Amino acid sequence: MGFKSDIEIAQEATPQDIREIGKKLGLTEDDLELYGKYKAKVDYNLMKTKPGSGKKAKLILTTAINPTPAGEGKTTTTVGVGDALARLGKNVVVALREPSLGPVFGVKGGAAGGGYAQVVPMEDINLHFTGDFHAIGAANNLLAAMIDNHIYQGNELDIDPRRIIWRRCVDMNDRQLRNIVDGLGGKAQGYPREDGFDITVASEVMAAFCLASSLDDLKERFSKILVAYTRSGEPVTAGQLKAQGAMTALLKDALKPNLVQTLEGTPCFIHGGPFANIAHGCNSVIATKMAMHFGDYVVTEAGFGADLGAEKFLDIKCRLAGLEPDAVIIVATIKALKYNGGVPKAEVSKENLEALEKGLPNLLKHVENITKVFGLPAVVALNRFYHDTDAEIELVTRKCKELGVNVKLSEVWGKGGAGGEELAKEVIRLCEEGKKDFHYAYDLNLPLKEKIIQIATKIYGADGVDFSAAAEAEINNLENLGYGGIPVCMAKTQYSLTDDEKKLGRPTGFRITIRQVTLSAGAGFLVAITGSIMKMPGLPKVPAAEKIDVDSNGKISGLF
Repeated sequence: MGFKSDIEIAQEATPQDIREIGKKLGLTEDDLELYGKYKAKVDYNLMKTKPGSGKKAKLILTTAINPTPAGEGKTTTTVGVGDALARLGKNVVVALREPSLGPVFGVKGGAAGGGYAQVVPMEDINLHFTGDFHAIGAANNLLAAMIDNHIYQGNELDIDPRRIIWRRCVDMNDRQLRNIVDGLGGKAQGYPREDGFDITVASEVMAAFCLASSLDDLKERFSKILVAYTRSGEPVTAGQLKAQGAMTALLKDALKPNLVQTLEGTPCFIHGGPFANIAHGCNSVIATKMAMHFGDYVVTEAGFGADLGAEKFLDIKCRLAGLEPDAVIIVATIKALKYNGGVPKAEVSKENLEALEKGLPNLLKHVENITKVFGLPAVVALNRFYHDTDAEIELVTRKCKELGVNVKLSEVWGKGGAGGEELAKEVIRLCEEGKKDFHYAYDLNLPLKEKIIQIATKIYGADGVDFSAAAEAEINNLENLGYGGIPVCMAKTQYSLTDDEKKLGRPTGFRITIRQVTLSAGAGFLVAITGSIMKMPGLPKVPAAEKIDVDSNGKISGLF
């Protein structure tokens, strides 16, 4: 039997009609807004009118070590554990983010799980899906257009064109658009000014969308968005421009979560998709709560490693939404740990206990963060490859056991839910024992700088934080404007615990540098930007787009 790619496995599958998936949640055809045979939107207001499972759902968060080119498999594990729980007789719902077109055509080539643990229809999910991201981009750019039009039409609010902080967005990796000059061509074409684009998944509209609890809440969040300052230094909001109503109207349908299924027919809500290195990195609050309404077990994920995705899931999403996970899965691979130990990617398949021991502290730091900083029970999911040796598996198991955490092998890529049953049983045990002492990494009442320092020292292991003069001035400005009591969203490289992507493993003796801070008042958090992180990625030397194609029958290839 030859190797099959993820897309080939997905295309060979026979999904169930989405109406059958809806029935598993107690939903009728009238409750579903059908987008073809295999995907549908579900109105979140049904949580008020439809009976749920009748039980308080157990929430399971899947996170990982810092990502490496050797691969970890976080989404694959999330999907596989969901299927495994279903095989064990649990009423389970999976909740995931929607993939951004940027990574699909850039580095990853797809983000719907992998092998026999993925969600379908894989091509739709990875491409336009139900149009949510286009709607979010339109809402963002409507606000941008209204700002410039306000200035063009007389500038009643006295906006300083040099202090417009709202940027346009597009859901594509396009470095050419990071910094632009627009409004050229004479008086009739607008006011010339410096401008720029962020990728849609880094937009504050995306963040507010994913944290909103209803249309009214979303509209209120939009009204608070800080877009510019006046010539006298006063803040200007989207509400003052009367933009919030139209922006929300554009997202009326997008705010309804999307229902799809895994290859094994487990229901899955996929909704929203903020990046975890430059935004808060988890699916919408509405989708998570809907999954918890209809399911007894909900498996969700947060982007990248636990230093970014899990920290923001817990300190931002859980805090704002009143959620508490019952267990955490930390995904790792032996080859990724050897890469952290200094082994080149081409050699990570060979047994190397010395390198593995050197790279293991990266995993152990993430375990400590979850169990000691946040007080949550955890299991390490070791995504198994055929070349992993018994000695390597024993070493990882022993080191994690010293921290009181079990290691379970995961083989869901090749076996689907059957390859995740031991992991699922451990998750059930952790949930049923209920041994959690959940607390946040920092207190909201701390000054903004202190919150950043708490994250950097507790979660990353930094010795301290250095603030640029511009960042320090903006923090002081925002605290004076009354924004001191909000959580912090760190924008940092995903590849390292530090702000230097080349420092692998578990570095010590380093400091974090905050070069810029921006306020996301609508989302309700401060974004602290470290190192060289950018809110608009670029394409790599060989983008995944070069391998993606479609034949005369409309069959897509090249989505990994």
